Amino acid sequence: MGMINRTLLYGEGIFETMRLPISEERLKLHYRRLRHSAEFFGIPCPDYEEFKKDCLLDVKEDSYLKFCLISKGEDYYGGAPKDYGKLVILKKLKLVEGPVKLSLSPYRRHSSDPICRHKSTNYLFNVMVKKHALKEGFYDGVILNEREEVCETSSANLLFLKGSLLYTPAQESGRLEGTTLSVLKTTMDIKQERIKVSQLENFEAVFIINALIGCLPVYVEGFELEPLPQLALEIKKTIESF
Repeated sequence: MGMINRTLLYGEGIFETMRLPISEERLKLHYRRLRHSAEFFGIPCPDYEEFKKDCLLDVKEDSYLKFCLISKGEDYYGGAPKDYGKLVILKKLKLVEGPVKLSLSPYRRHSSDPICRHKSTNYLFNVMVKKHALKEGFYDGVILNEREEVCETSSANLLFLKGSLLYTPAQESGRLEGTTLSVLKTTMDIKQERIKVSQLENFEAVFIINALIGCLPVYVEGFELEPLPQLALEIKKTIESF
């Protein structure tokens, strides 16, 4: 048997989602994360110029691009990737306006899970979190770990406001380092802390951030937190200036 699609059979693959048009500086953040994850999972990876050719496209409107790195190799699940394939999806971006509502997901993540630190195509856990939230009438769900610490949502990092300071959950709680969070860290002082869900009442506001939505103010189920659309807009402008 020749090489098989290990992404399809075992979820062994990586993807990046981005909003077009995009600056090359921002694109390089996506590529560095993709390559880091490819090295972690042992998946062959295209060079930057090939990635750039696939992603740095001329679009006439705000667009969504998803780049999937497909793992090809042995059919045995414990076998090794030998080559790569690509799947690039381009479509019109559906803009979301805030504030949006977040539930507390009933599904827990373990902080030691290595998968959650990579944008892996092994995405079923995130799918379940999103579907449950939508079914209950929410935009998304807040994921907690085994210690009741806040991690992220199914598709976005979280920012918390206390006074004049912004906080985000610590990576050791079990979350992905989003490219948008990385952008903000270059221009804003964002503190990383382990934040238990019971501590959310100590914050004044919460925001979600990712490459597609920029920044949105949110309500969180069970907590009286004020959405601050003006601050969300200022954060979004900072993101878009990168």
